[in-house]
Amino acid sequence: MGSEPGRTAAEVRRALRELRYLLTGLQLGGLADWPGSAERIAHNPAVENPTSGGPISLGASPLEAEDPGVAPAPDGEAILKEDPGELLSEVRTEMGDCRRCRLHSARKQIVFGDGSPRARLVFVGEGPGFEEDQQGRPFVGRAGKLLDKMIRSIGLEREDTYICNVVKCRPPGNRTPAQDEMEVCSAFLFRQLKIIAPRVVCALGSCASQTLLGKQKSISLLRGKRHLWHGVSLVCTYHPAYLLRNPAQKAAVWEDLLEIRSILDANAP
Repeated sequence: MGSEPGRTAAEVRRALRELRYLLTGLQLGGLADWPGSAERIAHNPAVENPTSGGPISLGASPLEAEDPGVAPAPDGEAILKEDPGELLSEVRTEMGDCRRCRLHSARKQIVFGDGSPRARLVFVGEGPGFEEDQQGRPFVGRAGKLLDKMIRSIGLEREDTYICNVVKCRPPGNRTPAQDEMEVCSAFLFRQLKIIAPRVVCALGSCASQTLLGKQKSISLLRGKRHLWHGVSLVCTYHPAYLLRNPAQKAAVWEDLLEIRSILDANAP
C-alpha cells in the first residue's frame, strides 16, 4: 500500500493501529458494554482513512502529567541488568509464608503476581478475591475475565502484561484492605514494579491508585490525568469489579485504555 505525499510509511502504520484499537474496543462485549465507543468513531471528524492524508488524531487532548507525591520506594535502579524473572522469584522467596499482617489468618494461599517479568504494562489491583485465593493467581474471576477483554482491546494478550495487587492475601469477606495491611504489603509491590521496570503502570481502582500516588483522592478525581510513579507513566482507572456493577463507566475506562496504548506506542522499541 502506498502512502500519500507528506505522510511516511511509519505514520500510515501508526494510523492503522489506532483505528484497529478503536474497532477492537467495540468487541469487548458489544456496543452496549462499552457505551460511547461507537459514537467516538461515528462523530469524531479527526478519525479518517489513514491513507487519505487526513488527520488521524483520536480527538483526546494531551493529559497533563502531575507531580505524583509518591510514597518512598525501595532503593535500586529503575532498570536492572539482572534477569527480572529470577529477581521476582527472589522476592517471592523472601516473602515466604508471610505472616507480617493479620491477612494471613484467613487466606488459603499468597497471590504474588502473574505474567511477563519483562512486561511493558503492569496492572495493579486491590487484593485477591475468592477465586484468586483458591487458584493462587490474580484476576481469574469475573473481574479477571473483563480485564482480559480490556487487555485484548489494545492489541495485547494477558501474557504480555504483568498483573498483581497491593495486598497479596485475600481480605476476609473481600473487604477493603486496612491501611496498615497495605503499608506492609506495598513494600513488595514496589519491588515488583522496580524489577519489571514497565513503560506504563495501570492502577485499577482507588486502593491501587492511592497507594502508588500517596494521595487520598477518589478514583474519579485521579483518572483522566497522566501521573508518574518514579519516572514511570501511571494511568488510574476504574477497577473491573466496579465496572461489572456500573457498566456505564466503561466509556471512561475505554478512554484510559487508549491513553495507555498511546504511551506504549510512543515508547515502542
